[in-house]
Amino acid sequence: MAVAASAVLLPTAFAGGDPEAEAAAKPTVDGATTASFEKLADAVLTQRTAALLDNGQARRSTPMTDRRAGLSAGVARSEKEAVSSLRSRKDRLAALGEVYTAATTDVRVDKTRVKDRRATVRVTETTTLTYKRIRGDEPATTGFQAHHELSFAFTPRGTWELTGMRSTDEGPVAINEPFAARTAAAAADTGVPSATPASTRRPSQQTQKPPGTAGYDYQAMAAYAEKYWSNYNPAYPAYNSAGGDCTNFISQALKAGGWKHDPGLYSDYTNWWYDPTLGASVSFVGANEWSWFALHSKRTTNLGNVYDMGIGDVLQVDFDRDGSKDHTMMTTYRSRYGTPYLTYHSTDTYRKSVASLIASYPNALYYAYRT
Repeated sequence: MAVAASAVLLPTAFAGGDPEAEAAAKPTVDGATTASFEKLADAVLTQRTAALLDNGQARRSTPMTDRRAGLSAGVARSEKEAVSSLRSRKDRLAALGEVYTAATTDVRVDKTRVKDRRATVRVTETTTLTYKRIRGDEPATTGFQAHHELSFAFTPRGTWELTGMRSTDEGPVAINEPFAARTAAAAADTGVPSATPASTRRPSQQTQKPPGTAGYDYQAMAAYAEKYWSNYNPAYPAYNSAGGDCTNFISQALKAGGWKHDPGLYSDYTNWWYDPTLGASVSFVGANEWSWFALHSKRTTNLGNVYDMGIGDVLQVDFDRDGSKDHTMMTTYRSRYGTPYLTYHSTDTYRKSVASLIASYPNALYYAYRT
């Protein structure tokens, strides 16, 4: 683990008064305290990951508390509930034929901000899970990078307590993130090309993707996505702070596999392009606009089942079933048994099975596109 140099250092010295009282009133966050924050976050997230393993064990980097930091009573209760919900998710995954045998979770503090007696800590989590060889055709691992914001309060005892933790990523939750239900909203009639939801039930017979007929290189699409899933291509801007980078990333992969620019107004969904000086069309970076362009241009067709996806095919999700696509992903690996594995940005993820996505969001709408 690495302690970021951006941790805030606050002075304890003062003129006059009781030094101990002043220190309690103005707590400090030095390098050692930042390391405690990091170790505590690592322990919490490692425990969540362990709940998904078939033996329930994962490497624990540190106890849940030390002399500088620990969990508040409320967070301790919520984490107990989180672990219980993740064990239920593990059971749903096992029923879908997916099991994890080992995992590593590491956490790095990116930034610490202190105001009065509270600290806000941003961290990056890197987790890798090993797939159990059930059928023998699973990939070796799946992995992701997730970002979290932790809230700490300074106690009268002179220690810090973790009072809250939330994900700051867009898109699907990480596999070890407790599920937060989304409120359903009424679908709107947009008057644009409409995608058809795909079935999420595994078919009795698997289908194979036919050879490309438009000169597309599906392996090049997958290779691009798996090269840049966590180390972003510096030739393109990222949109993580502007609603998510998922569609921008998939457009890059499609371009790497042979999709050609369709020039025109950036705001017209019937165009699709990126220019390092002018920026990108809305269809290059927006989930809904990409869907409209892909269907309008006939570069894609809808698939009836998510398990029909092959290498280079695209999956979109409408989490709250309101008719608006929330996330875009690409199939970069397909097992012989017929399970597609997805790679995407926001949360940055490598080879996540479609089964694990369905287990996390069983009530979402899924849209599968043959590219």
